[in-house]
Amino acid sequence: MVEQHTGPGGPPPRRRPHRGHTPRRRQGARTTAALAAAALLVAGPAALPARAQAAARAEAAARTQPAARAPLGTLARTAGHARFEPGPCPRTADPAPPIEGARCGTLTVPENRSRHDGRTITLGVEIVPAATHRPAPDPIVWFAGGPGDDAVSEIRLALDGGLNRDRDVIFMSQRGTYSADPALTCPNVDRFNADALGLVYGAPSTGRLHVEQTRACRDQLADLGADLAAYDTTESAADYADLREALCIEQWNVFGISYGTDLALLYLRDHPQGIRSVGIDGVLPPSLAGGAVTWKAAREGFDGIFRACAQQSACNDRYPDLKATFERLVGELEAHPVTTTVTVPDHPDPVEVVLDGGVLVNWLTYASHLAAGVPRSIDELAHGNPQRIAEQWAGGKLSPQAVGRLSHGLAFGVFCREWTPFESEAQVTEAGRRAFPSFPDSVLANAPGLAWLHDDCRAWDVPAAPPSVRDVTRSDIPALVLSGGFDAQTAPSSGPYAAATLSRSTEVTVPYVAHVVFADSPCAQSITRSFFDTPAAPDTGCLAGLQPPEFETAP
Repeated sequence: MVEQHTGPGGPPPRRRPHRGHTPRRRQGARTTAALAAAALLVAGPAALPARAQAAARAEAAARTQPAARAPLGTLARTAGHARFEPGPCPRTADPAPPIEGARCGTLTVPENRSRHDGRTITLGVEIVPAATHRPAPDPIVWFAGGPGDDAVSEIRLALDGGLNRDRDVIFMSQRGTYSADPALTCPNVDRFNADALGLVYGAPSTGRLHVEQTRACRDQLADLGADLAAYDTTESAADYADLREALCIEQWNVFGISYGTDLALLYLRDHPQGIRSVGIDGVLPPSLAGGAVTWKAAREGFDGIFRACAQQSACNDRYPDLKATFERLVGELEAHPVTTTVTVPDHPDPVEVVLDGGVLVNWLTYASHLAAGVPRSIDELAHGNPQRIAEQWAGGKLSPQAVGRLSHGLAFGVFCREWTPFESEAQVTEAGRRAFPSFPDSVLANAPGLAWLHDDCRAWDVPAAPPSVRDVTRSDIPALVLSGGFDAQTAPSSGPYAAATLSRSTEVTVPYVAHVVFADSPCAQSITRSFFDTPAAPDTGCLAGLQPPEFETAP
């Protein structure tokens, strides 16, 4: 799960002409198109030029012939109220060379399916071919994390893990994300997070400033005409159901990471047709999603790192009782924040950073991905040197990748329709108190990565989703449920929780790995590929040889 305040996203949508004004050239083009359509109605198919007749025949054939007759993504097709059109590959947040053989286009869908006369939106689609010349007939569709990350920008992550070894892999931007149109990004929120490095994280005044930026984001997106209540998991799941139909895919496999597991479980519940198997990694069940489970995740992920250090003699001797040291520092920093100045890559000027208890908790949540250095960083802070932690915290906020990439429109749609209406602020604080009894209330009020969320959602002002969005997913479709032992963002225990109602599931916790094990663990990648080959019996033998990281020990 990506923190809504710092995660990647995308630039603002391209400017369009005002809806009430049609440029003269476009009026002429539309008149010509209308006349051509009228001629077709009178004269019939014989009046079409040869190329148009061929295109019409191809689309008619696509409605009745199996998708295997033509490569995925090469035929235009309408399925219900959705239409796929082949075309250029979507833009990516990072410059990247084209992928050889990729087939691309757009899926056009209703923005709000409850409004039959509402506007449409387009979602970028990229299909990466299998590495083998004889691919399996059932492709894999990738569900990105976030909420608000763009699937097309996660292609490299999937390919580095060999996911396309013997299957085509389909990437489609979730609605509102970077390669969709409109892209509901708000760089002002991202820039505020960078500017807030010099503010006390948990101070009410910081919260008020943050909510002001959230409200400005909402106003900006509403001015673009976006129906903000239509950007949620239920609509995204329906988008993928439409994609499968529009691509004429009889069966496909689903693989979701982080928030994509929430989406995958809801999709599995609402649209089970055509799903051969489902893999979920870094599990966030819809029935649990919110601040309470985020506190639980922090407890479990932190303890995984602390235990691994205690079990490694060099680490334990150098950093005894690391857990108690960390929790003591949270309380001390919350009472007396520390200010330091650091320099970070890609940012030439020194940056002032304030470390309080909330910052320390959030830092460790994401530093779990660099677990080998965590004990040393905590120890240096305990001995009066906050530089390592401050540099890492500032580096994430000031990275060029932190600005203009995350779809705050989708993120707040999910948070404010599906999470906060079903979980009170008091419940979040109480969950934090159960996980970390020694933490001050001012720290517990803001779950990691979700600071001021209820205040944000009051500013976002969208209606709650139906309570059914929180239902447990029950299914007998084969499932792979992956968790990481160091995962401080989605609780490792959420894997077994989700697997309990998936009757044909294989549940795996990969030790010593943080959130989204497929990204960092060759063993997890091997298990995932094996699962899609044989969903009933994936090969998990590599787990037996895994070892903890060798923790850094300073002199």
